[in-house]
Amino acid sequence: MGQPRLRNSAGAFAPFHLIAAVFFYTLRAEAVPALVEDGFKEVNLELDVSRVDKKVNERFLSVAIDADLMAREKFMYLLGSPKLRILAKALTPAFLRFGGTEQDFMQFSPQRELCTSNDHSSLHYPGHSCDRFELPPLQEKRLKQEWALQTSVLHQEELLGKYSKMNFSESAVDLLYAFANCSGLDLIFGLNALLRTPDNVWDSQNAELLMNYCESRQYIMSWELGNEPNSYEKKAGIRVDGYQLGQDFRHLYKILQKSRIYSSSGLYGPDVSQPRNHRKDLLTGFLETASNAIDACTWHHYYVNGRDTSLEDFKDPEVLDTLAVKTNEVLETVWSVSPGKRVWLGETSSAYGGGALGLSDTFVAGFMWLDKLGLAAKMGLDVVIRQVLIGSGTYHLVDDNLDPLPDYWLSVLYKRLVGPEVLKVEVVSNSKHKRLLRMYLHCTNRKSSSYRQGAVTLFALNLSKNQATLSLPALFSNSTIEAYVLQSAESGVDGLQSRAVRLNGVLLKMVDEQTLPPLQGIDLRPGEHLKLPGLSFAFYVLKQARAPVC
Repeated sequence: MGQPRLRNSAGAFAPFHLIAAVFFYTLRAEAVPALVEDGFKEVNLELDVSRVDKKVNERFLSVAIDADLMAREKFMYLLGSPKLRILAKALTPAFLRFGGTEQDFMQFSPQRELCTSNDHSSLHYPGHSCDRFELPPLQEKRLKQEWALQTSVLHQEELLGKYSKMNFSESAVDLLYAFANCSGLDLIFGLNALLRTPDNVWDSQNAELLMNYCESRQYIMSWELGNEPNSYEKKAGIRVDGYQLGQDFRHLYKILQKSRIYSSSGLYGPDVSQPRNHRKDLLTGFLETASNAIDACTWHHYYVNGRDTSLEDFKDPEVLDTLAVKTNEVLETVWSVSPGKRVWLGETSSAYGGGALGLSDTFVAGFMWLDKLGLAAKMGLDVVIRQVLIGSGTYHLVDDNLDPLPDYWLSVLYKRLVGPEVLKVEVVSNSKHKRLLRMYLHCTNRKSSSYRQGAVTLFALNLSKNQATLSLPALFSNSTIEAYVLQSAESGVDGLQSRAVRLNGVLLKMVDEQTLPPLQGIDLRPGEHLKLPGLSFAFYVLKQARAPVC
């Protein structure tokens, strides 16, 4: 696999004129009919860098830890792995959501007396001490081996749809908070909504016990209540309508308002699954009752069922387009009741049911993940929380041995290169191949990079087997471009199921247990076309784009 090269395109662009009195401009490259050698027409891009179309949260790409990690409390000590903390730090700023199906079967069970000391030094509280919960190497090795076996047990539970009730102690909370705090992540804790009174009202006693403990330790976090309430009847034989769920959230909101440190914390919900024909009224009823109590409305999205999907699904533009359909349905519902309310993808990945074996943890999953990031931002979703950073299933970013998978490297590059300001880009082509090229444009992230003001980042997916040649507008012909091209570590269609990835031809792997590789781009000569290999995706930083809004 060679490095990306650009051929000379002198004379390919039409003259470009700027009208001085009108600053707004749309940049467009003149169509060039030439064919490249592999049969893919040269594709021209239209960019508008004059205004910001959308702006998302700086923690737009966020991550989750599934509550099943707490099914046996000893596995929470994996969060003390120095390696895992280093991997997590590379994804900041981000939210860390702790939740999932298991959260509605968990109860806080304190094992020691609540400390009433007046010593409010942060070092007095275990979750603020990063050294205290650092996992020794031998213990980490043993836990990873045991966790690999535990995931099989959890997978079987998922298949059967039967969930065991479990208790967790202060130690589990301390470990979770220490991980979030020491990694620089903002914790969101999912409370159990299936603790209910005989009148089917949420019983908040256990949640208040947990919040009192967290407040006594000065653990700063946000909150959710329940996970996918539209499936409670299937999972637990309990039906909760939108109105009652809204009342439950209003009750939680009032509890938080009485707290010294949680009165200003975030409250997010209701974490419904994606719209289907049944129970679609739940979200409407919830918002009519509790939209003022939540800071953002959360919903979940997966493209396919992990048990009956295929390799082709993961790179099928029709499958990728279903996100836009579902997002429009949710936005229409939310904004009809609560105009302007922020909407989050509160849990999302490729395939539900724990992911698709041999697909969700391989290179091909990157097409779904990168397209979801691009499309979600373009449509105005404020945050996207990836299921999961670590946990059971196959859609994790970090595997059972705590080694990063292809989607992890893709996420780190996104964090480093893509800013929150969404710009417009369009593929100008009548070709039938147009749908196989998916393009997104943002201001470059200057907070985590050394790029100068005005730089923009184009990220692109090529779902075709053929190489695509991308032609930029003439105004950018003098801009140096830095390319980050990601391809499977193995060639051909079969290589799409590789669990390794190459960046500009270099295999990505950690230098050692505590050091990430440099993730370097390649400078391309100004004025030349971009070559995007077949079945690949890439980030292109236009360093001298001089976008006025960036």
